[in-house]
Amino acid sequence: MTAIAAPSLPERPAPTVEVDEPTGGIGARLFLTLAGGVLLLVAAGASWFLPGVGDDAVSWHAAVVAAIAAMLLGLPIVADAFKGLRDGRVQVNSLAALAIAAAFVDNLYQTAGWIAFFMSLSTLIESRTALGARRTIERLLRLTPSKALKIDGENETIVEAKDLRPGDVVRVRPGDNLPGDGVIVKGGSSVDQANITGESLPVDVDEGSDVYGGTTNLTGLIDVRITKAGSDTTLGRVQELVLEAEGSKTQAQRLADLYASYHTPTMLMLAAVVWFFTLDIERFIALLVVATPAGIILATPTAMVAALSAAARLGILVKNVTVLEEARNLSAVVLDKTGTLTTGRLSVSRLAPVEGVEPAQLLSAAVSLEQNSTHPVARAVVAVAEKARVKPEPVDNFEEKGGLGVVGTVAGEEIRVGREAFLKDANIAFDLPEDKRPPDHVSVLYVARAGRLLGWIGLEDKVRDDSAAAVELLKEQGVRQVVMVTGDRWGVARRVATETKCTDVQAEVLPADKLKVVEGLKQKGHVVAVVGDGVNDAPALAAGDLSVAMGAAGSDVAISSASVALMNNRLDRIPFLQRLARSSGRVIIQGIGISLGFIIIFGTLAAAGLINPILAAALHALSSVVVVFNSARLVRQGEELDATPIDDDTFEDRLRETITPQPVVTS
Repeated sequence: MTAIAAPSLPERPAPTVEVDEPTGGIGARLFLTLAGGVLLLVAAGASWFLPGVGDDAVSWHAAVVAAIAAMLLGLPIVADAFKGLRDGRVQVNSLAALAIAAAFVDNLYQTAGWIAFFMSLSTLIESRTALGARRTIERLLRLTPSKALKIDGENETIVEAKDLRPGDVVRVRPGDNLPGDGVIVKGGSSVDQANITGESLPVDVDEGSDVYGGTTNLTGLIDVRITKAGSDTTLGRVQELVLEAEGSKTQAQRLADLYASYHTPTMLMLAAVVWFFTLDIERFIALLVVATPAGIILATPTAMVAALSAAARLGILVKNVTVLEEARNLSAVVLDKTGTLTTGRLSVSRLAPVEGVEPAQLLSAAVSLEQNSTHPVARAVVAVAEKARVKPEPVDNFEEKGGLGVVGTVAGEEIRVGREAFLKDANIAFDLPEDKRPPDHVSVLYVARAGRLLGWIGLEDKVRDDSAAAVELLKEQGVRQVVMVTGDRWGVARRVATETKCTDVQAEVLPADKLKVVEGLKQKGHVVAVVGDGVNDAPALAAGDLSVAMGAAGSDVAISSASVALMNNRLDRIPFLQRLARSSGRVIIQGIGISLGFIIIFGTLAAAGLINPILAAALHALSSVVVVFNSARLVRQGEELDATPIDDDTFEDRLRETITPQPVVTS
């Protein structure tokens, strides 16, 4: 275990983290490979400058040094192959191990050593390249600090982060990573959440904001009440599931493993036939080395690790690599409206006072009551009033009627805010002309004071700026059906579907109805992806061939309920995931093709005696490296995506300019 420490002030806990050093094993193998290579060069020099006697004209000095090099380099390969056979498994390098053993037994020490050297070098480069492809995943394991500054009143104590419990309060200074998930109880700052959400720009947080372990506090001093620590944090769940995904296997990988189990005895038999007819041990050894199926075995896992790294960098948590196989063939996508195609936050989009009433009067009456409610509609009204600098008045006898509205007394006059039916129950007259009636596509709050209608406030859930572009990309990539399914009213649903260019829309549906839509598409032969928030869409998500939970950061339910969890709310990640899946499929086919082509071409040359065992080992190393580097190209997928957060400033900023300093007249 190696502690990796970042610079910090002496009085603060050093943001260290203890992890298994992934390059330690590579360092040991590199030392052994280089040491063996030097010994082989010494043996070659001894053959040239210290000639001995015998048919081989090889001095005993060279033989001893080459034998030491062959054992140093070859024993680990032979031991791994023997262990695999003992456990009933055929190792990737089983044929190479047999070739090394055959050369050693036949006193071809330098041949055995050079074969082992090139095989070790190949494994070393493969491991280092695969580690490079895993750098995003490995980075996740280093983010949570091992120490935390716990505060209790005026006392500050440095404690182990793993010992934190829900309810503990920790102080996080600028530049430090957060030791767990929590809520800010004091202070404000900007937090870099890129390792969780994939968004490049920092997020401004203040008292009451949720923050996540492993993210970086950039500017301010904040006190955080811990809600989750250790493996229970969002980052802990991400680490766990990403590593589980890395260990899973696709159908292509299972087929490659099955092929390898037949490949080894088949090639061993062919090599024996060549030896039987030619009695040339070098042809036998060269064919065994060439036939080692390392590239075939490596093609799929290296591509999958690189794809998982690219996805994790953009905040896409793929829980099993079989998801990528499903994503390649998507033909239908079912999208929830609220929180998926839209921001999920209601905002005031229109003020419509009746004749003789100013917009500020309408808003003041509404916010005076709504300030006492926690309903999302009330929060939207309060937010727009704050931005417009409209002050609420004191309220007496406040009462909230569930699903209808709110009522209270302001300056001795009754104010009602809510649905049309709620106001009509109080005998309030609705004498709005037809052209002043609210449109179907907005949610409406009517406001009345002292028995007189003041007007209405229109609220909308804004469509995300990237929704239409994401839907268009899905269509361009072969998705034939993009269906928006929502429990909202038809008027609102049609507006959102039109703005986002969905091919179909279903409105006023219950969760069970969403399930029927998914099953209907599957019965028509579609491969269906279901995209929702991971909570109220659970039945439909479970029914989809591919299920995607949006905005899963901080939500265990969302992370657990879907096969893919988007840690952010960027819908453009869905078409990217499909592109990534198709790219990984092409890369796997390329890798397997390269490996098979190498075995067929150079295996034939080896059987014909046109290449010797050492050259065969060098060519084998080259082919394996080509396969791994080809897979590593996937890591760079998605770098072109814009991670700038969507701008949600709309009506409120315009309203501030119009109501203050002068009132605005809106329709």
